[in-house]
Amino acid sequence: MNTEELLAKLGAVGHAQRLRIVAELYRSAQEGERLHVSELARRLGLSRALLYMHLERLETAGMVAGQLELSDDGKAMKYFELQPFTLTLDAETIAETVARDAEPAPDANTKGGKG
Repeated sequence: MNTEELLAKLGAVGHAQRLRIVAELYRSAQEGERLHVSELARRLGLSRALLYMHLERLETAGMVAGQLELSDDGKAMKYFELQPFTLTLDAETIAETVARDAEPAPDANTKGGKG
């Protein structure tokens, strides 16, 4: 993981509404249920536009994945599901992430980054 990925994950879980979204998707999955955006918005009391904004942050962080499907009557329905993730945050994780980003990038014109 690099700093950008760590910040995306922290940003994704750093909002109460996004935590509620993760919790609702988790509960639904435990019950064997898949939720489309409209149903998820109803359950959480959010507008679809606001929900999509939060889902985009979660999707960018790799915590949820969306899939567009057509219903039997031809309506486009977007379903979201949790993706497996573990978030460990401690001083060691932060130090390793920052150190990894400080390493020089391999030169694309040479093998292994050495001249």
